[in-house]
Amino acid sequence: MIIKHRGFKPKYDSSVFIAPTAVVIGNVSIGKDSRVMYGSILDSEGSEVEIGECSIICENAVLRATASGDREYPVIIGDHVFVSPQSTLIGCKIESNSYIATGATILQGALVQSGAAVAVGAFIHANTVIPANSFIPPNNIAIGDPIKIYRPKDQEALAKAIKSIQFAKVAFNVDAKWENRFERYRQATKVRSKEFESHFDDEIIR
Repeated sequence: MIIKHRGFKPKYDSSVFIAPTAVVIGNVSIGKDSRVMYGSILDSEGSEVEIGECSIICENAVLRATASGDREYPVIIGDHVFVSPQSTLIGCKIESNSYIATGATILQGALVQSGAAVAVGAFIHANTVIPANSFIPPNNIAIGDPIKIYRPKDQEALAKAIKSIQFAKVAFNVDAKWENRFERYRQATKVRSKEFESHFDDEIIR
């Protein structure tokens, strides 16, 4: 499904395959010979999604740009990038010749440099930089620049690291204190409700 959003129609080369059940929304551009497979979602919101040449977006992957306050978080995918099924990429940049494995998550402001591999179930937190040709192990969490790798069981250290990067401020432009989850989540949903309100005016192109 191709959808006009906020006045933008997706742009793609005639050599691009977009599966019938994929959804491509708004200010999205897709380079030649790229493939957008079944069930995947490419959503520009108030920014843009840019896919390079011969990149593969596999089944049920979600690529969503966003904005936080005055800052946009586009999704920029270079040439020859493989994004595996059920991956989630929000407001991040993936340089050319990189591999994102099944179920990986990459958040706002993160950068995966050329030739890097993010393994199955790995999590790249906001504003983290993954160096070129590096490997993030399965089900691990990468935070920071330079990066530090955490295992899921490292709960105390992981909580401190997430607190230090002020994720709620980065992702939602929310200033609620770390300890006040109730208020933080209340504000976050209000921010996204306002952002997604623009979909009332979407127009299905095909």
